[in-house]
Amino acid sequence: MFTPLELGIMGTTALAFLAVLGVRIAFAAAFVGTFGLIVMLGWEGGIFTAGVIPHAKTVAYELSVLPMFILIGYLAFYAGITQSAFEACRRWFGWMPGGLAIATVFAVAGFSAVSGASTAAAAVFARVAIPEMLKAGYNRRLAAGVVAAGSTLDSLIPPSALLVVYGIIVEESIGKLLIAGFVPGIFSALVYTAIIIIMCTRNPEMGKPITGYTWGQRFRSLPGTGPIILVIGIIFSAMFYGWATPTEAGALGAFCVFVIALINKMKWVELRQALLDAARLTVMIFTLIWGILIFVRFLGFANLPLAIANWVTNADIPPLAVLLVIYLIYFVLGMFMDAIGMLLLTLPIVFPVVTHLGYDPIWFGIIVVKLCGIGLLTPPVGLSCYVVNGVRPDIPLGDVFRGVWPFIVADILTVATLTAFPEIVTFILEFT
Repeated sequence: MFTPLELGIMGTTALAFLAVLGVRIAFAAAFVGTFGLIVMLGWEGGIFTAGVIPHAKTVAYELSVLPMFILIGYLAFYAGITQSAFEACRRWFGWMPGGLAIATVFAVAGFSAVSGASTAAAAVFARVAIPEMLKAGYNRRLAAGVVAAGSTLDSLIPPSALLVVYGIIVEESIGKLLIAGFVPGIFSALVYTAIIIIMCTRNPEMGKPITGYTWGQRFRSLPGTGPIILVIGIIFSAMFYGWATPTEAGALGAFCVFVIALINKMKWVELRQALLDAARLTVMIFTLIWGILIFVRFLGFANLPLAIANWVTNADIPPLAVLLVIYLIYFVLGMFMDAIGMLLLTLPIVFPVVTHLGYDPIWFGIIVVKLCGIGLLTPPVGLSCYVVNGVRPDIPLGDVFRGVWPFIVADILTVATLTAFPEIVTFILEFT
């Protein structure tokens, strides 16, 4: 008979094998977890333990923040808020080398503050920004790459669905995680900007400056950014000063965007589509959480996470070396798995190791979510690249993947900087 620890190792191997075969991670995790629980606890105990998890986790108050944040993003898209933000950024940043690409980065950053899904950001700006860049003679690889890469800012800038999932799994403060993601998200956008300027300065044909806007035209574009600024102010100040929970802040943000959508004369068909899109994405995320949490419960009974954490802690390995290995694991997994599935699969094992080594859990949350953002860009399963190609099939998928590589390098530089200077992440928490 196998020991619980051996069963945990076998279960983890089986789950990895099923994932490689292409079985959806939610179903693979639920199957392996349930089977493992039955082996250890018997039929009745295993089925009962696996059966109560979906209900117990679904009714958790912390999880209700997810549909609110997702709804904000889809309402903002169908209300036309994104077009106004892009036009304002175009007028203010277009004069720089690669100005339209830079405008796209900052417009996506603004949209990220009212959205909870990177794929939604990629789809929106593939429609809004790519036609403008191609019309201005921009290199199509740069145009597609900046949209795909810019959409990953959504994983850091609050509201972020990935940070919420991370907080739920590791039982850390969702409010602190969302606040901590703001500065690294802006920093990442600035690194993207630097990469674009360097590329377009070395080769001006990639993206020429857009000139001709007067100061009056620039200032007249600012009112169009008002809805985004309003929602950012509500969500961030509510969590920062503590007068609302993340869920309440998300609900307030969704209500404000809904009112703005009505003022912008959103049609019933558009409102219906926004609600359906938000419901679909929410159900998908909840299904993933259910399946993985059954597997996590199985790992808990097997005592595998604690055993690995103790082994790493007692081994004569520098903490930074362990951290770099974890980074590499996420980079490789990101080539084959979606971000949420990757978080749910790895954190039960990785998180105890990281905390045993003395690293700050909030800081690690930002790092791991940024690594998941890189996974949205790397082939063969770079989801943001597929979304851009799906919206713009005239740009070959190969060109999209080639276009994101400079931004993957930028992301690696960002992760290295945040690792060397964790205060970039944690300093803002001192004021909460």
